[in-house]
Amino acid sequence: MMEKTIVCISCYYKGFDFIDEAKKLGNKVILITSESLKTKDWPWHAIDEVYYMSEIAPSTWNLEHLVQGFSYLMKIHQVDAVVALDDYDVEKAAMIRETYRIPGMGQTTHRYFRDKLAMRQQALDNDINVPEFSSIFNDAKLNKFIEEHPGPWVLKPRSEASASGIKKIKDREQLWTAIENLKEERYKFLLESFKPGKVYHVDCLVYKHQIVFACCSQYTSPPMKVSHEGGVFATRTLDQNSDFTKALLKINQQVLEKFGIKNGATHSEFIFGDDGQFYFLETSSRVGGAHIPDMIEAATGVNIWREWARLEDALLRKNDYSVEIKSNLFAGLLIALAKEKNPDTSIFKCPQIFKFLSIDNHIGIVFKSESEQQIIEDLDCASEIIAESILNILPPTEKPTS
Repeated sequence: MMEKTIVCISCYYKGFDFIDEAKKLGNKVILITSESLKTKDWPWHAIDEVYYMSEIAPSTWNLEHLVQGFSYLMKIHQVDAVVALDDYDVEKAAMIRETYRIPGMGQTTHRYFRDKLAMRQQALDNDINVPEFSSIFNDAKLNKFIEEHPGPWVLKPRSEASASGIKKIKDREQLWTAIENLKEERYKFLLESFKPGKVYHVDCLVYKHQIVFACCSQYTSPPMKVSHEGGVFATRTLDQNSDFTKALLKINQQVLEKFGIKNGATHSEFIFGDDGQFYFLETSSRVGGAHIPDMIEAATGVNIWREWARLEDALLRKNDYSVEIKSNLFAGLLIALAKEKNPDTSIFKCPQIFKFLSIDNHIGIVFKSESEQQIIEDLDCASEIIAESILNILPPTEKPTS
């Protein structure tokens, strides 16, 4: 079996299972990561070469230096695939692919999976429900938008991950103060009508334009709420055969088809509004964060990181690819900031626990059960215990503007 060369790019410590599986499949694995992550417990046994980039800001590298440095790799390796392991790496990987003509998502398509303004415009152009939105480049256009669509609104960074940097805005005065504070960073944001409702996510694997695996879940504590108010982050899988889930899968399929993804892992989020409609929020071409893959594995037996590596390997070798779902259970996940570095987990022991997550200064638990109601009760009970005795709440940090 001929060895293929896969370059993994990650400015965060993640993707252990992907790297390990890619190596097990007989590939050469090269890692490019941040210099600050040198001491992390990467799967060194599976990494043939590693290169480090200095950060000019958190998760930010000098892209020109990255592209120039990559030319060295191209001199001594036939690079077959470039994989972005984190949301912040999607742009980096796309630029490298475009520059060196390596197969995979390029810079045009990557914007639909990274730039929230591009996402919304693409959805709108393809008749996919999105909350009313506007760019904030032009004062007149923005004033017209807020007159036609009264607050509250949400001011969002176009390229941050998860709920990072999002602000809920109540009125016009608060909005203009927030915009003025952005200064020359203003063009990096968009404004969106706030839609009350429940937030859902769909985690997928796509092979040759076809969704070969999908798992639907509901945030019981949405990331935006936890990011701003603190508390316990929680999500749980849904009945994958219900009519509600089928409707969620339908809008998710519309998004992935119209946004043009051919292969890879995706994590997409939707609101089911109080008006009874689904609204597309955002998508990304990577595995879901916040240990969502652990919950998916508990419910389905599918390790989505390893499956993504198998998918990439099948592409390189021009093989057929499919996913075997090993179980059909319900699962739930909760994570919270803890007062202690390694909080005591003994009080949570019960038959439904799939695993405790090892995260410094956090408590993290994954549950699994044949009963959806049991998972709901387990999440509620554990959240109450955490709030009473373990939870540590820190004020949200503001990202400074230059």
